[in-house]
Amino acid sequence: MAVNPADGAVFGALYGTDAMRAVLDERAILQRMLDVEAALARAQARLGIVPQAAAEAITAAARAERLDLPALAVATRNTGYPVVGLVKQLSAAAGPEAGRWTHWGATTQDIVDSATVLVLRDALGLLGPELDRLCAALAARAEEHRDTVMAGRTHLQHALPVTFGYKCAVWLAPLLAMRERLAQLRPRVLRVQFGGAVGTLASLGGQGLDVLRELAQELSLGEPSIPWHVVHDALAEAVCWCGLLCGPLAKFATDIMLLMQTEVAEVAEPHAPGRGGSSTMPQKRNPIACEYVLAQARGVQALVPQMLAALPHDQERGTGPWQAEPLALFQSLLLTHGALSQAVLVAEGMTVDAARMRRNLDSTGGLIVAEAVMMGLAPLLGREEAHHIVHHACDVALAEGVPLAEALGREEMVAARLDAAEIGRLTDPAGYLGSAAAFVDRVLADFRGR
Repeated sequence: MAVNPADGAVFGALYGTDAMRAVLDERAILQRMLDVEAALARAQARLGIVPQAAAEAITAAARAERLDLPALAVATRNTGYPVVGLVKQLSAAAGPEAGRWTHWGATTQDIVDSATVLVLRDALGLLGPELDRLCAALAARAEEHRDTVMAGRTHLQHALPVTFGYKCAVWLAPLLAMRERLAQLRPRVLRVQFGGAVGTLASLGGQGLDVLRELAQELSLGEPSIPWHVVHDALAEAVCWCGLLCGPLAKFATDIMLLMQTEVAEVAEPHAPGRGGSSTMPQKRNPIACEYVLAQARGVQALVPQMLAALPHDQERGTGPWQAEPLALFQSLLLTHGALSQAVLVAEGMTVDAARMRRNLDSTGGLIVAEAVMMGLAPLLGREEAHHIVHHACDVALAEGVPLAEALGREEMVAARLDAAEIGRLTDPAGYLGSAAAFVDRVLADFRGR
């Protein structure tokens, strides 16, 4: 029975993805534990510790569909971990001769932690390509709308002109950094854990390091310099990466929602019949994808402190922190992939209304370029005088509902120096974009270079 909405047959359509649920499913995790047990037997067989026939039998038996899950649940409730019951069933399935060689020299945490790393590798294998898709979609939008002028807004009010391509580049830049962080994270987190009871591999005598090396090779994982059974910073880093990624995802979703407001209507999520509809208002097209980006991002960021709080593992086996990690780790991965997938949907399918952007830009009659006018007049009048004159012209424009250009034309000191065409150029928003296009080009070059 599903308790978390992300795991339900109905509500799961809103949270997470089926692809990530398949990676994080309990049966998939149990299979990864069996994979570690089988890999350990094969690694030890190569070293002559375990008979080759036993390793082959253990590998053949290590299939999750052969597990008796109700019996495993009983054993897990009794011991506090699934590994003891899992090894018992694996040993029985491998046969009496081969079964006595299962789990040789290992401890429960070796199996659970290494299996967790394998699951995490699968999860990152889903997150990476989805992040690439989002970056590619935003890069395409930034290039397409490099010169599409729109109102830039601060405190939710018109500030100065920008371009929609510039906004897309602002959304894209931190995601490129997250791709870089993901590449840096992989070698730190994708390492085998194998240390035995307290991390010394004492039960394997002088062959402990050899088994560690062979096991890492068998699982295609990195080999740590020392067992990390009580130092889980890499797993915490993976969840922190999810939390960091959800920041720019939430920023993107928030901006799109604000641009979708009826009074703004410059950008919209892709629409399909009934999508984002209301049970009572037929006209509604709610920003449903953006809402679920935000919901899942907040869920992930709420789990980051839980993972960080689990970092202090006491002595040579933690009493509680280790058990708290799965409650945060797997849900973080699921919700992050859900947020990413919804963001990709928006980025790839959004509709952009450039004409509405221009109408909104012109709605204040040129007031959005008051700074541009002031800077243009400053060399002629001095900055302080220019500020005073433009401020007065803005007051007139607001009070009388006339364009700023008309109000400026009434200012004697302006009219004496500039004709109507020159005033028109000063009040054209497209002429006051600064380095917006150059910044877009730089981000796009960064995207292509990476």
